[in-house]
Amino acid sequence: MDINEGPVDNNDMNIDIDEHPCQPSPQLNNACQPSPQPNNAEFIGPGDHLYQNYHADLDGRPCDADGVFLPPGAPPPPPKNVVTDDWTPFHNHSEFETAEFLYTRNQMAAGQIDHLLDLWASTLAKHTDKPLFGDHRDLYNVIDSSPFRDVTWQNFTVAYDGERLTDDIKPWMDNKYKVWFRDPCEVVHNMLANLTYSSEIDYRPYQEYSTEGDKWQWKDFMSDDWVWDQADEIVKDPSTLGSMFVPVILGSNKTTVSVGTGNNEYYPLYASIGNIHNSVCQAHHNGVVVIRFLAMPKTTNEHAKEPVFQQFHQQLFHLLLSKILNSLKPGMTTPEVMQFGDGHYWWVIYGLGPYIADYKEQVLCVANHDNLNEHTLCRLRDHTEALIEEAPNLDGDLWDDFGIVKQLVPFTNDFPRADIYQMISLDILHQLIKGTFKDHLVVWVEKYLRHMHHKRKAEKIMDDIDHRIAVTSFSGLWRFPQGYGFKQWTGDDSKALMKVYLPAIKGHVPTEVVRAFRALLDFAYLVCRDIITEDSLLEIKDTLARFHHYCEIFKMTGVISTFSWPCQHSLVHYIQNIQLFAALNGLCSSIMENKHIKAILLTNQQLDKLSAAGQKCTQTVPALADKLDIPCLPDLLGQFLFQQLHPNDPHDLSDVPLTECPRYLGKISVFNSASSCFYTPSNLSGIGGMHVEYIQSCPSWRNEHSHHDCLFINTDSSLPGMQGLEYQGEVYPCAVICWFNKVSDTADEDTGMWIVHPECSANNSPEHAIIHIDAIYRAAHLIPVYGM
Repeated sequence: MDINEGPVDNNDMNIDIDEHPCQPSPQLNNACQPSPQPNNAEFIGPGDHLYQNYHADLDGRPCDADGVFLPPGAPPPPPKNVVTDDWTPFHNHSEFETAEFLYTRNQMAAGQIDHLLDLWASTLAKHTDKPLFGDHRDLYNVIDSSPFRDVTWQNFTVAYDGERLTDDIKPWMDNKYKVWFRDPCEVVHNMLANLTYSSEIDYRPYQEYSTEGDKWQWKDFMSDDWVWDQADEIVKDPSTLGSMFVPVILGSNKTTVSVGTGNNEYYPLYASIGNIHNSVCQAHHNGVVVIRFLAMPKTTNEHAKEPVFQQFHQQLFHLLLSKILNSLKPGMTTPEVMQFGDGHYWWVIYGLGPYIADYKEQVLCVANHDNLNEHTLCRLRDHTEALIEEAPNLDGDLWDDFGIVKQLVPFTNDFPRADIYQMISLDILHQLIKGTFKDHLVVWVEKYLRHMHHKRKAEKIMDDIDHRIAVTSFSGLWRFPQGYGFKQWTGDDSKALMKVYLPAIKGHVPTEVVRAFRALLDFAYLVCRDIITEDSLLEIKDTLARFHHYCEIFKMTGVISTFSWPCQHSLVHYIQNIQLFAALNGLCSSIMENKHIKAILLTNQQLDKLSAAGQKCTQTVPALADKLDIPCLPDLLGQFLFQQLHPNDPHDLSDVPLTECPRYLGKISVFNSASSCFYTPSNLSGIGGMHVEYIQSCPSWRNEHSHHDCLFINTDSSLPGMQGLEYQGEVYPCAVICWFNKVSDTADEDTGMWIVHPECSANNSPEHAIIHIDAIYRAAHLIPVYGM
């Protein structure tokens, strides 16, 4: 292929094949754990319940700007002289604040910016002055001229330069394809120098253990087996001792851009580094960055299946990866000195880390495509190259028998310590959520209904399932007002359907189908945890066995004939992948998918448990009691105030006479909605794992009926809350609630969900109470019980 470059040098693409030993498959038992080395182990966190065993040689020691290692505990060098009033490229602080407000905080549209600036200009005309910016183009140009942080986009073009038959030249052979990219080396420099998450970086490989039984656990990427093995390889070169290993994590996810582009398919390439914690990637604090856009080659239907075009299409993908990543290659064998966000300098050595890809692009094991569930060995580079070398002597075809394209040269062959078969990371979004759940189980249920019932009855059942899904409403949950029968699915759509589909099908399908869904959901929740322990791995193994067992109902009823599907087969590799690459919630394409369309995640890191999010109104206690139809509200309020004023009183509230409880009938502030900020590191959240969720209690929801969310109550919460009731100069934030009781001491056997019912008094009226809002943990998703 010819590569014609824009503002970059034209480097030849030589392919060097590096031989290195294969990585053994990790086993799930204590015997294979390395013995902790006391000299390199440190307790972490409160209570000495956890300790980390650090790599002895690749230990990330800070140095000075000349690369001389500093003594332990030495402070970073003082910052260089910085002019405090230098706001380059902005003229002053006010100009910077205006740009940040319009572009970042408000994200104002270009037309609205122009309108606002015109209004501003009209007020300054009499003073012969003008606004800080002329129009939105002026604002954008100033922002684009900033010399800080952003890495310049570059481009080059690619064209086919292979064999051409003069009498059969295809149209695609004359096309040129433009590739936009950013230097990954500069991108990594920016990540390491980012002050925002300088305290959220691991500088050395480690293994984390619980002091209770010395059990291994995996969390952030630097705690995994792959990093430790890479460190062992790197330190075989004595010049790397004391360096910091920086694994570069890559991912690609095809997206279609149809507006104004003619329905082009693009392959964005994303980059991150394994040193930053998973919470940083989930919070989108520039922990995941787009470094390449490639419009994939297209041709006519007549030529799309021709081997020469398919080979060009496949090799182009790897060739471009190799070229773009080439700037990292020198630093993979020779450490370089770099200053980090904490001010220290460090020796840094790079390496290609895991590659996150859709399951269709993964080749993980040597298995027959007709029987992916048979026990097989993991694929290795040496084995693949041996098969290619012996291909002329083998019966059959490499692609049909092994899934190997012998002409394809993986991009990893151009880099040290890189084996593509060991670097492919599993993808929770495409394999588990979109693949196994949505594309398989949900589709199989529809096939089952059509297979077991006549057409009209099957459609009636599916309409009822749609209705059950549509009536489910919950804050932050995607709504399906017309059911789930739409064509354009996003990852968020699939994840939302997972939360409501299980109870919606109960009663319409056999118990085994319901339990198959339950097992898969349990599996999904387990692998999405932010910390995976050895006990978690055993749970994952057991859950997967239950899933395979109950899925047999689909084969027994004739709905499907085989389970030999790549995305389902990938589930058997999750335990090994977690051991190799730690908790997978930091290596998921759902993080990349959120980069397709630029979004701003507003992170609330305040300590307030609840802050007002709805409109406040003020009422008296009797008026509120009449509005809520709770005549005993003044008595409940008195009991609540007694409890707040006498927190150590041993008596049960029901035993305290109402005459001893404070009597308050004055004004009270009422909020119909609020936001709860809580710790949920396994989900996309703010940095540090904080997540904001809205809780509603509205007399009119979507201009229709009332809406009252269900809540989980935590009686040990002690965080400060929002203002509500003021009594004798003291503010008591509180909530009026109606209790629910569990129907049983165990969850439902089929769905695994808890069944509750409203608690009622002797006259069958709801049992109300008033609680302090610090007792509220988060909203609970209440779904009707179907199929009973």
